[in-house]
Amino acid sequence: MKKIKIWLTLAASVALLCACGQSEDIQSPIIVDEEPIATQSSETDETLSGTDSTQTVTEDDTLPPREGMVRSRLTNEWVDEEVANTRPIAVITPNESNAIPHYNLSKASILYEANVEGRMTRMMAIYEDWQDLEKIGNVRSLRTYYAYWAFEWDAFLVHFGGPFFIDELLAQSTTQNINGSAGGADEQAFFRSTDRKSPHNAYVSGPGILEAVQDKGYSLEYRGLADEQHYNFTTKAEPNTLDQYGNDAHSATYIDMSGCYPLTRCYFEYNEDDGLYYRSQHLSGSTDGPHIDAVTGEQLTFKNILVQYTKSEDLGEGYLAFQCHDTTKDGWFFTNGKGIHVTWEKTSDYGATRYYDDNGNEITLNTGKTMVCIVEEGDNFTYR
Repeated sequence: MKKIKIWLTLAASVALLCACGQSEDIQSPIIVDEEPIATQSSETDETLSGTDSTQTVTEDDTLPPREGMVRSRLTNEWVDEEVANTRPIAVITPNESNAIPHYNLSKASILYEANVEGRMTRMMAIYEDWQDLEKIGNVRSLRTYYAYWAFEWDAFLVHFGGPFFIDELLAQSTTQNINGSAGGADEQAFFRSTDRKSPHNAYVSGPGILEAVQDKGYSLEYRGLADEQHYNFTTKAEPNTLDQYGNDAHSATYIDMSGCYPLTRCYFEYNEDDGLYYRSQHLSGSTDGPHIDAVTGEQLTFKNILVQYTKSEDLGEGYLAFQCHDTTKDGWFFTNGKGIHVTWEKTSDYGATRYYDDNGNEITLNTGKTMVCIVEEGDNFTYR
């Protein structure tokens, strides 16, 4: 019990641990010419060249499709001004066989994934245009580290309960959440389906969340707590090809996260026709293969993939804590079929996690959706 309280107290500060000033040895994925391998390594294969014939998709998005649209702070896509000015929601979603299929997950602008108990993963989906979505989820319980990532977007936290050690964070005056186990105004956001057993049958609707937000007196407008500019973006007309990094940009048309997520074993395949990474999973039974949204029938796709190595600690009883606040930690950035090594930092609860190339410059993402893979230090993934 004391161990958990000590960790959480540190987690709420600007840096959780004392030893966070300098980067440790660069954590590198395995780079392979043929099929990905499951072994681990701490060094990058220096023999592979970053110059390849990967096609970069370009289109002219200089002007908005219609009047009254502005750039999204989440994706840089053109969206209605009302949507852009409305705070997003951050929905905690399980990722296991009994939780599949997911509903409206393809509508999320940003998707985080991290391990929870037993090396199973749980996702947090950040939705910008959420008010008309009829079925989102399913929805499961919160862990503190997801909250710190949600704070970066000033998002309403949407979850179904959680372990006792989230209570202190939820009690903070700036935390605004919709909790399916809280009763009262929160309950109207949730409903249960009859096609599966609890706890895998809890969902939320956009109209229900809106009613709960209004009944609880939360503001739909951004509160000025989070950074107004989070990611740096370039337009579709002038995409970031990563060619400026020369041989430091490696070919990455297949990214396999099995070494980091051994139970869900997700992987991404780059499609040169549209310039997107398509997500699949190696879950058991009928859930093996493309990760499909049950509402749209679409496979999940992303323009940008960020892999973020993060220090973790076992709190006991299987619960984990990730060090969300830190400086000069390792990661990788993939887009347009290539990847570069990066470092990341997050210096405050509501401050954005920022990513830098090896020259110390903040990276530029391409317009579109982003997948953030939070992985434990010591784990490795493969790409080719």
